[in-house]
Amino acid sequence: MYSWRASVGPVDLAFTDRYGGVSAAPYDELNLALEDADDPMARAENLRRVVADFAPDLIERPGFSMETSVCQLRQVHGAEVDVVDDRRGSGWLPEADAMVSTEPAVVLMVRVADCVPVLLADPVAGVVGAVHSGRIGTTLDVTGKTVARMRSLGAGDITAWIGPHVCGRCYEVPAQLRDEVAAVVPATRSETSWGTPALDLGAGVAAQLAAAGVPAVLVDRCTLEDEQLHSYRRDGAGSGRLAGLVWIP
Repeated sequence: MYSWRASVGPVDLAFTDRYGGVSAAPYDELNLALEDADDPMARAENLRRVVADFAPDLIERPGFSMETSVCQLRQVHGAEVDVVDDRRGSGWLPEADAMVSTEPAVVLMVRVADCVPVLLADPVAGVVGAVHSGRIGTTLDVTGKTVARMRSLGAGDITAWIGPHVCGRCYEVPAQLRDEVAAVVPATRSETSWGTPALDLGAGVAAQLAAAGVPAVLVDRCTLEDEQLHSYRRDGAGSGRLAGLVWIP
């Protein structure tokens, strides 16, 4: 169910893999997409299973609902940062690619299938964040904007965890596109293992975090190379979605 999981002080964090769910091929098994051609009932059961395992105390609380206790986004490859506290209890899914919260007992969740998931936390201040950083989001520094928003809510010593994503050895792009992105985020410039132009979005995100004064832990797994993980580049429209999850119990 997890490619990585940890607790840091009072904060729990995890990145999922593709196992432990009920989706049929080609989405098998643990597909956490918000919307796709997979059976909606299967997707709902997958999410229920993850939340029940990751945050069992949350499900048992009076008033729990998946819509209001698991905070999600309609991700649009931008740089908008949603403040969960402002919409607590609404069940509304904003168009954004990152969210932050000081609220205990809500799970923040972002979805990826090659893009970079980033989880952030200041366990002492009780501020957490979750980011979906694709090519456009990395160019717009959505991660740096999330760090700034967390600090505006009282965060001080923030740590970041960079989850599984397509690596710089595999993310082939046209030379012109690589040059355009690298002109903005130089650390993204890369080359595939077969010698063609590529982007390393994880390295770009790590550089942005370093510039913001945030240490980062890298979960070094490539979604395209690792068949235990979903990858749009590998599987196309039949790809499911992984999730990055963080909460303060």
